[in-house]
Amino acid sequence: MSQNQSEILERALKREKAARKAAEKILEEKSRELYFTSQRLEQLVDEKSSQLEGVFENIIDAYVVMDLKGNVIKFNEAATKLFGYDISVEDINVQNLIYKKDYQYAMESFMELADKGFFKDYEARVYTKSKEVKWVHINASVIFDKAKKPVAAQGVVRDITDQKKSEEKLIESENRLASLVVNLDSGIVLEDENRNIVLTNNKFCELFGINASPKDLVGIDCKAASEQNKVLFKNPEAFIERMRAIDADKKVVLGDELEMLDGKILERNYTPIVIGEKSKGYLWTFKDVTLNRTYRKSLEAQKQKYYNIIANMNLGMVEVNKNEEILMVNQSFERMSGYSQEEVKGKNARELFAIDGGSDIVLEENKKRLKGQSSSYELKVKNRAGEVKYLLISGAPNYNIDGEVIGSIGIHLDITEIKNLELQKENLLAKLEKSNDELQEYAHIVSHDLKSPLRSINALVSWLKEDNKGILDDASLQNFGLIESTLEKMEQLITDVLNYSSVGADNSIKSDVDLNNMVNELVSMLYIPDHIKIETKSDLPIVKGDKTKLQQVFQNLISNSVKFIDKECGSIIIDVEDLKSHYKFSIKDNGIGIEKKYHDKIFKIFHSLKKSKDSSGIGLSIVKKIIALHEGDIWLESEPNVGTTFYFTLKKEQ
Repeated sequence: MSQNQSEILERALKREKAARKAAEKILEEKSRELYFTSQRLEQLVDEKSSQLEGVFENIIDAYVVMDLKGNVIKFNEAATKLFGYDISVEDINVQNLIYKKDYQYAMESFMELADKGFFKDYEARVYTKSKEVKWVHINASVIFDKAKKPVAAQGVVRDITDQKKSEEKLIESENRLASLVVNLDSGIVLEDENRNIVLTNNKFCELFGINASPKDLVGIDCKAASEQNKVLFKNPEAFIERMRAIDADKKVVLGDELEMLDGKILERNYTPIVIGEKSKGYLWTFKDVTLNRTYRKSLEAQKQKYYNIIANMNLGMVEVNKNEEILMVNQSFERMSGYSQEEVKGKNARELFAIDGGSDIVLEENKKRLKGQSSSYELKVKNRAGEVKYLLISGAPNYNIDGEVIGSIGIHLDITEIKNLELQKENLLAKLEKSNDELQEYAHIVSHDLKSPLRSINALVSWLKEDNKGILDDASLQNFGLIESTLEKMEQLITDVLNYSSVGADNSIKSDVDLNNMVNELVSMLYIPDHIKIETKSDLPIVKGDKTKLQQVFQNLISNSVKFIDKECGSIIIDVEDLKSHYKFSIKDNGIGIEKKYHDKIFKIFHSLKKSKDSSGIGLSIVKKIIALHEGDIWLESEPNVGTTFYFTLKKEQ
């Protein structure tokens, strides 16, 4: 390093040392000044504190002293408890206690304190050490030294958190109450002891057609307002007189009705407000009950209407309680039973009328009513004259307005004539069934008895032909042939008659019948000429029925089609259609056809379009009878020389 550089560095160090000494001197002076100021402040605080210590240490509110920069220098025990700080070991500035949303208000209050030397009734929120928010009320003042120079500030801080919460709840409650009153469906007028309006609501203005806000009516004299509004009522003077009487009596009034000129009906209630023995005002309420009154009148009219219907209808009505005691009967039941209402009222209906085990039936039915169940049943009874009657009763539980079963109501229909007819019908059916059985037995006997001589004649003819073989001429042989043919036809006729009479009498058990298999087997057994083709367009279903009888149906219809086909290329088409409750079958051919006038006749017994030894005229009659047994129907469509289609239905198994 050169000499010049050393000199320069030395001079710089000297300047730095001098500057440091000067700074230390200034700092020492400021420290001494701050010390004396602090000593003086502490002395003043101590003086004040010593004077007030006996007072503030024992007050229940917090007492706080701070310097002019906001540093807390004094807490009493209540302040320590409120804020949670121990200032003997912690430094705290009041700015740290101010709730952030109240900061601006706090600064304005501190400026007022600095300007006036005090402030009163400051309310704001503060933070405690645990960051809990408290509402406080503060009265503060500035502390001056002997030279009247401000040196600190002091304040009494009261915790009003609970009070604030109560006030908020009270305000909230008042707001709810005010909102409720304003929006009530009844008109409200609250008067003071001098009959001036204190409170009213929108509904009151609406009911009386007042074009003003409820707030605008506060303070109005109710007496004068009543005189002014009396013209709204049908009887204005009566309205005023009644209001005066109520006011003079000073007693609660409920349910007064006021009829207005526009047809509206109001219900008025009056309640005097008395605290102790002093009158503090009056509460009037008005409710529009027009709809209720109209409904009540309508209800009364409907009640009378239905009462008249019940009293005069041709159905007996009986009302009983839970103990089965008769409460009421109508005129029709009086006629039915022969008793008047006075004679049966309070008596047990079951014991009075039921016979032949009917008492047990009624007992079971009444148990259902107690469970809230309705039902219908037949009952055999005896009237006052001792006549046996049959009643169809529709019973239902009777409820009170709380939905509790209090008894039952029964509607009674006299079905004695119908019941007697049913008994007659049952007797007739029994007789008919017996007659049918006898007829069936007779048919078998007659069939056997008729066929025996026919077979004997046929045998005799055969013997004559055999004994006179080579002797009889052609004419005689031809006559013998006619006799044999007639005998054969007669035997077929007897067989068909027996079959026809047996169709309805045979109670064979129904089974599942696969019509596809059945028809295929049938076609293979029948004689079908080569020029006729049988076709099944759709798969035939499985039905519930008598297989033998169903086979007769298809056999008869297919054989008829074969018999009456006159074309070189014959066609028989079998098809089926699935309906909702039935299967609809069709058998179509291209035969000779049937004229319209014969469509009904061919289903009658002994009617045949083509007389031959092979046709007795009974086949289609048997078919129709079998289909009827299967709850179906049969009909046809046909055109002469074009062909015929037979349709029939069979009910599905449900």
